[in-house]
Amino acid sequence: MYETIDRLLAGPPAGASEAELVDWIARLESVKCTAEAVQAEAAVRLDEAVRDRQAEAGVPARKLGEGVASQVALARRVSPEKGAKLLGLAKVLISEMPHTFALMKAGLFSQWQATILARETACLSVEDRRVIDHELCATGPDGEPARAVSMGLRQLENAAKKLAITLDQASVVARAANAVKDRRVSLRPAPDTMTWLGALLPVRDGVAVFAALDQAAKAAAAAGDERSRGQVMADTLVDRITGRAEAGGKPRIEVKIVMTADSLTGDADQPAMVEGYGPVPAAWAREALADAEVFVRRLFTDRVGRLVAMESRSRKAPDGLAEFIATRDGGICRTNGCDAPIRNIDHIERHADGGETSAENLQGLCERCNQAKEALGWQARPGPDGTIITITPTGHTYTSPPPDTWAPDPPPLSPAELRLRDVLLEHTLAA
Repeated sequence: MYETIDRLLAGPPAGASEAELVDWIARLESVKCTAEAVQAEAAVRLDEAVRDRQAEAGVPARKLGEGVASQVALARRVSPEKGAKLLGLAKVLISEMPHTFALMKAGLFSQWQATILARETACLSVEDRRVIDHELCATGPDGEPARAVSMGLRQLENAAKKLAITLDQASVVARAANAVKDRRVSLRPAPDTMTWLGALLPVRDGVAVFAALDQAAKAAAAAGDERSRGQVMADTLVDRITGRAEAGGKPRIEVKIVMTADSLTGDADQPAMVEGYGPVPAAWAREALADAEVFVRRLFTDRVGRLVAMESRSRKAPDGLAEFIATRDGGICRTNGCDAPIRNIDHIERHADGGETSAENLQGLCERCNQAKEALGWQARPGPDGTIITITPTGHTYTSPPPDTWAPDPPPLSPAELRLRDVLLEHTLAA
């Protein structure tokens, strides 16, 4: 068995025919599906083992299982949120959807296909969920392939939805009504100093927003506007949300931007950091700042953009130090593989264990990671170069590299930094 897998992973031999190459791709896909099933099985067994150990140690029932999802995430090199979803999916597959799990283990069903089925049946009772699991994923009485195997993703989703509505329409309707609570707006980076702005909205609101933007695009086209339909819709969205049109084209915005004084004054071109986005060219940052009414929170850096260290004697990081840490860590949780925004500033080495409230011993974490590191058996310590070394209860070690803005001993201020400091001081005294 191992020899076969090793041979597959070594890649097809030179001179393989087209048919052999297709067979190789198909077999590797099967191995991937089986591997995901085995990973799910191992995750469930890990959860059971951790819960037993924690119970024996006297951990309260409500806290049993803490840290398991984070261990799964670290092992699979994904975010803790994704790790929690994978662990939840694994539990559902093994305890409530045996036919779906069997298809995965046979190499016929992917983890994403299983996720679709689990998602679309989440509002149902265990009994109804098992009915759908059998209907779509069970092998026929005469050995016919399961129906789900030949379905595309959209077909699979629609088939599960139809069966769910047939079995328990009231639960599906209630779930849809409850989903309105999840409405939100999100922002994520895109290439070339662009961003993806998204919104999860109720159908009627989302359709209404899109229709209004589409109407604006049609009106602009009728008036001879040379911009494309997409450009007009994007510009209209920004105009109406920020009030840019009424403000004469320069919206008043508040931005936290980290850049060297040399780059800000035009004497250098070290990349700047825009909170909520990431690194941008210095020239772009200067142009953006000149094109808007901006309140800039300046944080002193050395000439390569690394923030100056700060410390405090209090147990909780003061607001200024907490903001400093969040900016230093780029606004992103320091846990390996986690891309969630920072929600907590906490000690690396616990304060109760003698950890200082200093920039070197503080880290920005999302809520999930901050809770996970408090689980029984977790340890962490800061490295001298700004790394964070995390040790899980199983003894596995994970190292989070230092952010680009980390600096132990910043050098003296450059001439441009000195000029900027003097200007800021003059403005402060004048105010």
